[in-house]
Amino acid sequence: MKRAAVLLVWAGAAIALACVVGAVGAALGNRVGVWDYRVALTLLLGSVYVAAGAGVAAFAGLVLAAIRRAGLEAAVGAAGLAIALALVVPVWNLQRAASQLPSIHDITTDTENPPPFVGLLALRQKVPNGAAYGGPKLAAQQRAGYPDIGPALLKAAPAQAFDRALAVAKDMGWEIAATDPAQGRIEATATTFWFGFKDDIVIRIAPTASGSRIDIRSMSRVGHSDIGANAKRIRAFLTAVQAQP
Repeated sequence: MKRAAVLLVWAGAAIALACVVGAVGAALGNRVGVWDYRVALTLLLGSVYVAAGAGVAAFAGLVLAAIRRAGLEAAVGAAGLAIALALVVPVWNLQRAASQLPSIHDITTDTENPPPFVGLLALRQKVPNGAAYGGPKLAAQQRAGYPDIGPALLKAAPAQAFDRALAVAKDMGWEIAATDPAQGRIEATATTFWFGFKDDIVIRIAPTASGSRIDIRSMSRVGHSDIGANAKRIRAFLTAVQAQP
């Protein structure tokens, strides 16, 4: 039993740690262009599955060590289990969220007349997801998954609303690609932290009888499902815009 406990806890902890390093490497490899996102996601999922097995091994070793009252092995087993869970649980939560959300990657506050890309159009036409809106089918999927997404209605004049929207976009760390105050259009790119995925954004400010209307569209360059990332980004932007004095 002693030999089995030692083997399980040390092997489980070492493999779990290696999986975390592998997962980080998968993300960084995509970010710096060593491989594309499909390879990165495959490596990530592989690391997660192996880490799950390593966590089971570490837990089994932890139980055996606890029975023997072997403090060192128990501590190593607990550490291995914690490392494995630190990788497995977040990815499992993402997969669960993905199963509950529509498999789409283009979200807008105006599904009838989504803001079009202009300054980023040439770039968008070269990426896998293109620039075209998916039409009524996509609109229906968005309404089912994100019924709360809608425009911001401000009492401010369009020029003031434009300045407010631009300031918020910059505060959120987006790379501003194009601005057209006369047309009320702002285009920008957001880059995700780990994998470096790039999502493009277009904001449209239009006058209303009582002030201004701000619409926004956020669209991923690659991938079929964004796991809610674009909707989350739009919500954060609208909240910040409406909170500004």
